[in-house]
Amino acid sequence: MSVRILALVGSLRAGSHNRQLAEAAVKLAPEGSEVVVYEGLAEIPFYNEDIDVEGTVPAAAVQLREAASGADALLLFSPEYNGTIPAVLKNAIDWLSRPFGAAALSDKPVAVIGTAYGQYGGVWAQDEARKALGIAGGKVSEDIKLSIPGSVTRFAELHPADDTEVAEQLTEVIARLNSHAAAPAAA
Repeated sequence: MSVRILALVGSLRAGSHNRQLAEAAVKLAPEGSEVVVYEGLAEIPFYNEDIDVEGTVPAAAVQLREAASGADALLLFSPEYNGTIPAVLKNAIDWLSRPFGAAALSDKPVAVIGTAYGQYGGVWAQDEARKALGIAGGKVSEDIKLSIPGSVTRFAELHPADDTEVAEQLTEVIARLNSHAAAPAAA
């Protein structure tokens, strides 16, 4: 049985290097893994407890929760906006953290990777995302990290899937997340 990994991309830009990295993850997923990129983060309204009431939860938020519930693990791809996590990812985490005690994110293996223009590849944003995910109830895989610096130049003419070093690292990330997700089933 294949481990289903839901990918959430923190950039809504059409030419996003993090989107390309997620596409590469889909293509490079090793046997026993399936990576699915979630479409629709832009349609989800900002989290508001007033609208998170059974029967009135926005359809876009319900769809996100259902997709996350159906996944064995989540893999977030985070750029760095002004030194921190993009609002679209934080909003997704907020929606996935509810309802308390029955959230789609509860005890779900999660990892955060990404690429950014700066020399550290978005490390601050990825660390902030891990922090938020852990507080929200996700089982953060702290040993799975990949921060690729210089995205604008590195991927100017080369898709991440065609970058040998990135392809190897990304394949390893997916394999490790796969093992984290499969571990409870094996126990």
